[in-house]
Amino acid sequence: MLNEYTVLDIETTGLSRYRHKITEIAAVNIVDGIVKKEFQTLINPETKIPRFITRLTGINDEMVKDAPTINEAMPKFLNFLDESVMIAHNASFDYGFLKYNTEELIGKKFENQKLCTRKLASRLIPELPSKKLSCVCEHYNIINEDAHRAMTDVKATFEVFKKFHETLLEAGIKEREEILKFESLPGHKCRQILYEKLN
Repeated sequence: MLNEYTVLDIETTGLSRYRHKITEIAAVNIVDGIVKKEFQTLINPETKIPRFITRLTGINDEMVKDAPTINEAMPKFLNFLDESVMIAHNASFDYGFLKYNTEELIGKKFENQKLCTRKLASRLIPELPSKKLSCVCEHYNIINEDAHRAMTDVKATFEVFKKFHETLLEAGIKEREEILKFESLPGHKCRQILYEKLN
């Protein structure tokens, strides 16, 4: 069973893990469906935050000037994450930044398994026109009052994953490796599996 996992989200100064910097990390560790512990920190990117990023996230230079750098924050976050499966919406983005910053800046391996709620949305609610977090939240009547801030996005993603997890359990997809495999299958194959299991 997937009884323990960590839902996380990062905010950054841009889309490139190589050129842009992390400005915020938030995460909640879940054990048996309950939040066991939380992690949240702003990060000083040691560069100016573009104005369009500030408009999107609300994070500005003043807010991060006294925050820890990524070299200071990442070891604490890695200790928090440990070997947990990481769950995120558009997980490849978060994973890419975390892996690059861990391996290139900290000099440690980053090999946690990842599960993407955006990919699961494509497989479990394919009829939804957009799989953006805001659209998936609207579909499930989940309120995210401060979108594009890391912790509120984390909590929204957690609520989304709980909905997905319920569907997977109903279909008999229970074990960690089964869920990870399901997420990686082509959409038509996932729909076939769900049809056979739920009908």
